[in-house]
Amino acid sequence: MEFRRAIGIGVIISAEPRINEEIRVPQVRLIGPKGEQVGVIATSVALNLAREANLDLVEVAPNAKPPVAKLIDYGKYKYNEKIKAREARRNQSTAEIKEIRFRLKIDDHDFGVKKGHVERFLSGGDKVKVTIMLRGREQSRPIGGVELLRRLADEVSEVGTIESQPRQDGRNIIMVLAPKGKKVHTQSEQRRRGASARAERQARQAARLAAKKEAQAEAAAAAGAELKNSSSKNTTHKEGSNAEDEK
Repeated sequence: MEFRRAIGIGVIISAEPRINEEIRVPQVRLIGPKGEQVGVIATSVALNLAREANLDLVEVAPNAKPPVAKLIDYGKYKYNEKIKAREARRNQSTAEIKEIRFRLKIDDHDFGVKKGHVERFLSGGDKVKVTIMLRGREQSRPIGGVELLRRLADEVSEVGTIESQPRQDGRNIIMVLAPKGKKVHTQSEQRRRGASARAERQARQAARLAAKKEAQAEAAAAAGAELKNSSSKNTTHKEGSNAEDEK
């Protein structure tokens, strides 16, 4: 949503809504913090309600008649929106198009190396544009390039499919391969594994700490019992000595 703030005769487009004292209209249609409809009230009254609730008055629909405002914790709201946007960027599948170039007369070793690159790109979720570069008389017989591209497509068929059939483009023959599965977001997967590993480490540390505290408690209890027994023996011995003295 875009929020327009007029300043002088110009208009500044801002991504930030008007909040609190920035709202200059006499009335707003107020929405409560839990989404309840309060109704049309004076802006000054809405500001007082916001202060009493330790919240912000945020204009969410400036073009409505009257504008719609809501009572929210604006700082917390902005933080949550930032987190949501970050998570959305992490989880989105952003496939890139990689390019691999072949010569028509390529030996088996080089073909295998380039095929490995194609398989790696496709496994990572990226599309691959494969280009056969024709030279000289090769341009009069492009079928050789088409056959080479189809051979490549057959050998990587476990991880990719042909999205764009081989076609001649000037001196080149082009084919586009697409990955079979959805792209796995490597960084997100690494973060997930890292979080899982941290959780396991924290659980182990908590278990060790609990075991240590339990052992200390048992030791303290044993020491207390021993001290109590020793004190009881001393008291008994002392009473025996006093009895002998009286005799």
